[in-house]
Amino acid sequence: MSNVLQYPIATEKALNITETGNTIIYVVDNVSDKNTIKKEFENTFKVKVERVNTVTGPDNIKRAYIKLKKEFLASDIAKKLKLV
Repeated sequence: MSNVLQYPIATEKALNITETGNTIIYVVDNVSDKNTIKKEFENTFKVKVERVNTVTGPDNIKRAYIKLKKEFLASDIAKKLKLV
């Protein structure tokens, strides 16, 4: 995998967001921007991304909320990553 996308978040809350919001939460490189994250995710998983929101927590870890377009299911990606 790339160094932009580091690892997915697999907490109960994150998996709930995956199911209800068609969104995967990934820990990403602190210097990567939304366009880089979007391109990397689309190339890695062969899906189309609707939008990317990022947040850097107090632990200085940057998380990307990657919302997929309607025709792709985040739950399918979660299965590929063995999160569910």
